[in-house]
Amino acid sequence: MQLDTPLTVKEIEFRIQSINKGGYATILVYKNARVDMQRLDDVYGCLGWQRKHSNDNKNCAVSVWCVGKNEWISKEDVGTESNVDKEKGLASDSFKRSCFNWGIGRELYDYPVISIKLSPGEGDNPQYGEWYLQSGKPKAGWGLKLKEWSWYSEFEGKKISFLAARDEKGKTRWKWGTMKGENNV
Repeated sequence: MQLDTPLTVKEIEFRIQSINKGGYATILVYKNARVDMQRLDDVYGCLGWQRKHSNDNKNCAVSVWCVGKNEWISKEDVGTESNVDKEKGLASDSFKRSCFNWGIGRELYDYPVISIKLSPGEGDNPQYGEWYLQSGKPKAGWGLKLKEWSWYSEFEGKKISFLAARDEKGKTRWKWGTMKGENNV
């Protein structure tokens, strides 16, 4: 395994970025900092890399030990605050961006735009559908169980060539690209 080996669908996460008034959800693909730490551990061992934050956590330098040069080699980047926990989010984002510089998860930038038609909520309890309107704004409903969906991906080299999703009931909800494998997605 190398730092820039594509992440598997088990290592990445999918979340809703937005829902439009037509009931289409735009889904984001992302990695969390634990995935980066694990990949660095797998490639360099827990003592073969380090991270240093500066500038009130806006910057993070990720360094790996280069045996051939007998020194630390670093790549640095900046992050942005999160809406929930500003300081922690800033530190996490700057770390993840530094890891992108090392190649971890860089293929995520090549993922297609994922737009999925959701089932509307109906009747007396529209919030139990996959989406509903509240004060004219689209909202995800209790019926949308995106975390329970199964995702499948294939790569040609380091580029994604196929991506598909099945909902928690086994229904294929989205497909993109050309599948080579034997799975019936």
